[in-house]
Amino acid sequence: MNLRKFSAIFFGGALLLTSCSDDDDNPDPASEEEVITTMTVILTDGTDPVTLNFLDIDGENGPAAPVSNVEGVLKASTTYTGSIVLLNATENPAEVVNEEIEGEADEHQFFYLPEGLGITTAYSDVESDYVDVNGDPFTSTNPVGITFTLTTTDATGEGKLRVVLRHELNKEAAGVSDGDITNAGGSPDIDWTFDISVQ
Repeated sequence: MNLRKFSAIFFGGALLLTSCSDDDDNPDPASEEEVITTMTVILTDGTDPVTLNFLDIDGENGPAAPVSNVEGVLKASTTYTGSIVLLNATENPAEVVNEEIEGEADEHQFFYLPEGLGITTAYSDVESDYVDVNGDPFTSTNPVGITFTLTTTDATGEGKLRVVLRHELNKEAAGVSDGDITNAGGSPDIDWTFDISVQ
């Protein structure tokens, strides 16, 4: 390769790296992933609540491994009302991340993905239930998933429930509004699988 061609390639590459670096130095705050250290999913049938707890005390990039536990056992052939609370405990006092999710409801969606036992889930909220960061209501009927329902069948035993929060996903993609994550895209703010039991 002659010197002229090498110089052109080198300076072209340097320009590309500089452009990427500039973008990284000035990120769009609205597109940054949320820091989530604590997730609590509460499932209630009106009598015996079941609580799914996730804790990653120093956040995704910290050295401490996340831990989780499930308090309670689901009942067979029962519909539960579900709600979720997210916290960022790296702040003092702890920041309620739900407020960010609600203020950017058009950019976020939870997915509840059961494995085994015939469990199904359905959204019970939409973007228009919330207001944006300027206090204006959303008009879209796309779901967010801060509240949902979970229904068990008559099958009993052990299963799993994966809880995923996607950021900047394609909420108009096929199946996404029904809770199918396949075409959602975006980036995960949280992705955790709980071991659950049905009796």
